[in-house]
Amino acid sequence: MFAKLEEIEHSFLDLEKELGAPEVLADKDRYRKVAKSHADLGTIVRAFREYKQLSQELASNHELLKDADPEMRELAEVEAEGLKARIEQLDVDLKLMLLPKDPLDDKNSILEIRAGTGGDEAALFCADLFRMYTRYAERIGWRVELLDASPTDTGGYKEVIASISGDRVFSKLKWEAGVHRVQRVPATEAQGRIHTSAVTVAIMPEAEEVDVDIRTEDLRIDVYRASGAGGQHVNRTESAVRITHIPSGLVVQCQDEKSQHKNKASAMKVLRSRLLAQEQEKAKAVETDIRRAQVGSGDRSERIRTYNFPQSRVTDHRINLTLYKLDSVMEGDVGDLIQALTSHYQTEILKQQANGG
Repeated sequence: MFAKLEEIEHSFLDLEKELGAPEVLADKDRYRKVAKSHADLGTIVRAFREYKQLSQELASNHELLKDADPEMRELAEVEAEGLKARIEQLDVDLKLMLLPKDPLDDKNSILEIRAGTGGDEAALFCADLFRMYTRYAERIGWRVELLDASPTDTGGYKEVIASISGDRVFSKLKWEAGVHRVQRVPATEAQGRIHTSAVTVAIMPEAEEVDVDIRTEDLRIDVYRASGAGGQHVNRTESAVRITHIPSGLVVQCQDEKSQHKNKASAMKVLRSRLLAQEQEKAKAVETDIRRAQVGSGDRSERIRTYNFPQSRVTDHRINLTLYKLDSVMEGDVGDLIQALTSHYQTEILKQQANGG
């Protein structure tokens, strides 16, 4: 590990010199690229330097433990405990920083939420989850663009699809894929009985044209009049777009925009992402145990989380984490859940590496 860290520190110093070179300063694109690489390595280099400094301090501290003055020895013991604790934490942090990066983590994401079992109540919770993720995105400066939605008369959604863009979106949202279960008393329930409903969440890395090769001849594109809310406009204009990818059988439709051109662009964005996700699923079937431990089996039938409204409780079943702050979670306060899941799966990988897996 330390040989790798020394190598990273050398690269960091080389980039530092390069940043001051006249030819780099004169080339904006090159400067931006070097500056990003320098910043990316900065976090791990700072942690490594702190580790080395504290290790030296601990070595010096051992000499004080031999001091003739009892008070000096006692102070040295207290300081040594603090140094050891911080060094141990830095050791874990550095190992995590050296883990192989998921190449998809930096990508934007396509969020798809669909009502499952539970009828109108599931559709309402579908809308609640979309609002939750939208609020979370707002908190951390991401942008949400609604691509398509199938609203219900009760104010819910049978399905809602959105594009989320920002800093490392997929790295955080990928843990949200799966079945989300809700337990609450529906507004229409006269007897006050608790109903259980389910909603499926899919998170796909947003694919760029270079990620997926789609041939024009493999597509069938249909245009039609949009349905649902929209006033007279939806009855006059064939702006909705349905794209069928013939080889895979995938069908994507978008009708949220009044422009046929924009709906086609949105539909292509979703299609590319679904095809990329399909390729990832195929690759996942033959990947190593480490990869499977990191992201689970990918089976969307897995119940990953339960939202219990009567008890104001949210439980993530993958890591047995329960939080009693459901109101704030539904307002977008999901950072603790996402961080706990990230830490859990990173720790699992470290364990497997330590066991030679």
